[in-house]
Amino acid sequence: MAVPKRKTSVSRKRMRRSHHKLSSVNIIEDKKSGEYKLSHHVDLKTGFYNGKKILDI
Repeated sequence: MAVPKRKTSVSRKRMRRSHHKLSSVNIIEDKKSGEYKLSHHVDLKTGFYNGKKILDI
């Protein structure tokens, strides 16, 4: 049976868990309406994406 030979140190344990963090949400402020929205997504209120009218609302 595989058993660790040495105790895992606190430093090594924390280095391993350094990638277990939550990533932040990419929220930007819309230039025209001033509301916050997800970047690279169509603004559902105005229908604009990248300065162009995409949806007719």
